[in-house]
Amino acid sequence: MRLQALRDHPTVFGSDYATSAELPLSHWQERMRRGAGDDTTVMYVAEAGGALVGMTMLARNDALKMRHAGAIYSVYTHPSWRGTGVADALLNACTDYARNLGMRVLHLGVVVNNASALQLYLRNGWSVYGVEPETILYDGIYYDELMMLKRL
Repeated sequence: MRLQALRDHPTVFGSDYATSAELPLSHWQERMRRGAGDDTTVMYVAEAGGALVGMTMLARNDALKMRHAGAIYSVYTHPSWRGTGVADALLNACTDYARNLGMRVLHLGVVVNNASALQLYLRNGWSVYGVEPETILYDGIYYDELMMLKRL
């Protein structure tokens, strides 16, 4: 699913498909093992009919004085499942996990031209607090990101 997201939406993720596709299976297995959930990271996936239909990840800041904050990464819903509430459920699961760990604020970045993702985040209580210019470069075009936060 991660490779599909990178291939189909190269302007919205910082990682690129070609580099990620060359990684060995052991890399992906380790990534999922780390995402099983602990006091720093959790990855959620949504499944329907034996197929993965959505994913997202929460990572807590490691620095002692910044452990009250975390970030959301890798939000993706399979195109046939968009608009069904899958992404909302995944975000809510991450938010609940963060609250249980005592986090007070979450951050994420969304490419400025990704209107559907921006609507998702706004609908779920996120707010824009700034712009990170030229975050992603793809095919010679620079893309800015809206920096968003959600207070818990």
